[in-house]
Amino acid sequence: MPALLEAYLTPSASAVKFAIKATLAMFLALYLALWFDLDRPYWALISAAFLQIRPMSGMVIEKGLCQIGGTFIGAVAGTVIMSLFVQARVPALITLTAWIMLCTYGSSLLRNNFSYGCIMAAVTAMLIVVIAGSNPASVFDVAVARLSELGLGAICATLVSSLLWPTRVREHLADQANTVINQAFLQAAQRLEASRDDAELQASLTGSLAPLTQLETDSQAARYEGPEGNGRVRATHVLTRRTLRFFATLHAMHHLLRDTRETLDTDIRELAGECARGFREAEDVEGVPAARRRLQALRHRALELDETRRAPLQRRLVLGLRDILGHAIVMLDAREAIVTPGSKHVRGGRLSWHRDHLAAGVNALRAGIVFGCLATFWILTHWSNGQVAMLLGTLFSAFFASRDNPVAITLMFYKGMLAAIPSAFLFGHVLLSQANGYPMLAMLFGTPLFLGLLGAGNPRTMGYCLAFTIFNILLTMPGNGMDFSFDSFANRAIAVIIGLSAVVMSFRLLPGLGATLRRRRLVGAIARDLRRLDQGSLGEAETRFSGHIADRLLALARHDDMLPEDQRHLFALGLSGLDLGASSLRLRQWLDDTRAAPVRRARRDYQQALAAAYQRCADGCTSPTLDDAGHTLLETVREHRALPEARIELLQGMLERLGLTLREQAERIAARSAKAPSR
Repeated sequence: MPALLEAYLTPSASAVKFAIKATLAMFLALYLALWFDLDRPYWALISAAFLQIRPMSGMVIEKGLCQIGGTFIGAVAGTVIMSLFVQARVPALITLTAWIMLCTYGSSLLRNNFSYGCIMAAVTAMLIVVIAGSNPASVFDVAVARLSELGLGAICATLVSSLLWPTRVREHLADQANTVINQAFLQAAQRLEASRDDAELQASLTGSLAPLTQLETDSQAARYEGPEGNGRVRATHVLTRRTLRFFATLHAMHHLLRDTRETLDTDIRELAGECARGFREAEDVEGVPAARRRLQALRHRALELDETRRAPLQRRLVLGLRDILGHAIVMLDAREAIVTPGSKHVRGGRLSWHRDHLAAGVNALRAGIVFGCLATFWILTHWSNGQVAMLLGTLFSAFFASRDNPVAITLMFYKGMLAAIPSAFLFGHVLLSQANGYPMLAMLFGTPLFLGLLGAGNPRTMGYCLAFTIFNILLTMPGNGMDFSFDSFANRAIAVIIGLSAVVMSFRLLPGLGATLRRRRLVGAIARDLRRLDQGSLGEAETRFSGHIADRLLALARHDDMLPEDQRHLFALGLSGLDLGASSLRLRQWLDDTRAAPVRRARRDYQQALAAAYQRCADGCTSPTLDDAGHTLLETVREHRALPEARIELLQGMLERLGLTLREQAERIAARSAKAPSR
């Protein structure tokens, strides 16, 4: 069944509840805005609609605070611009363009609701400068009105979200954590069985990483749901870090198991098989204690296995299996702490997000060009409804800039906008012009809004239906003094089409960084992180690397999903970078206390060679200097007796494994690149 028919013929209970809650919040905001006789009551409607997109109570509160904070900052900025250029429209618009670019730049670097706050700062400043441009004495009144309208919408959305069918962020986080762990354990079973089905491995990876990304992004809103919220946030950070380290260790073990399967000792091969079966049995984490007991039994089995008299690579396999099981147990503890923070005490530092300043600069430039072109058109034509076009250009050029596929999203909104034009004309003008009183207004105008929100409850149709709802509001503009003339409606419809068309064309003409450039920048950022592992204390280096690599890994995974199945290698490359970083930190832990200057110098040289080899590996090339640097490090450690003999054997196994991992990764990337032109 097509997604649109499914959304309306067989809507889910959650979609119906979402539509009812959002409609009630919007019309409560509209009623109060009309009662207080605010200038533009429809802004309260739009504010309530945007806040109900993610209707969980903590997220609504966080987004409402960010919206009000961004609106206040934008109001101050707009007032300052008008005070400086009260009689000079063109300099005021040039300064406003710079402010919009700055807000878009900040929005591209921030995440989730804080990004939305930056967008509201840009939109509010634009409204104040444009609306008050013809009457400078009304600047303060316009600023207060915008704050009142948006704040009223936020309060109504928060009230309805908390009282009617309240849903909590903690429930959402628990569901996401279950999905993450189930898919991660499935991935572990496949890796330890040395599966060669790359499509199957990629499916389980994507099935875990998508909810992991959502989990980490959404967890910040849990702090608004009581004193236990901070515990849930910390547990989420622990789960994210441990899951990524779990994947990195699995990635390394998978290739070792696959390449040495025939020469492995029998007991190691049996242990790997038992671990694979154990992860399949523990995949259903509804009973966390039972899953933990099963994994702890396997870990005791791995600890009892004697690795001291084995070859370096086989010894490394035993230690890797112990690490995998240890990570899995901590993941279960973190999942339990998300559900009941008091049951487990976990500590985890906050992640440092990957921020691409070049991509943010391109987004800011695009937003400035869109607003500049629409502002020029407005000045030259003296068109009163040009304000609507400028509003849409400012809002959506910033709002969609950080999305993975902004062109597709803007086209979805464009189609929803076209569907809203006849709907707004019928319900918002022809029928509404005959209505008398608020109940009739709510019944008539609420019909298309409820239908749009019902469709927005289905993820597959959200883009179309949310645009349908928003543009019904903008094309109708309900208020105490509505103009039902056809001329005013046609002018608004043309303004909406022009504004959104400008956004679509801007993303077509200036699409942002290409996939190849983004991949290179991500890989280059990971290589820089590897080089910087020598800087600062060991604890600082670990915190910095873990925080950055987590988000960069998730970004590589998103880019990987856009490639054909036989060319997907980016996430595997990111996992290799995480594995190299974890091994480098372990190397620092072993050698930081040595007083021998040649050993410290050899370790630093090896670290730089490792980072360079990783960057060459991304291009499908091997680095001959890595083996030389590793050999020099090993001989220097032996010469100065910087480590016990048993630890030196582990060091030898680690260096061999890292070199083998990078060589195999480079060969796979080169092979896939050779096949790519023939497609």
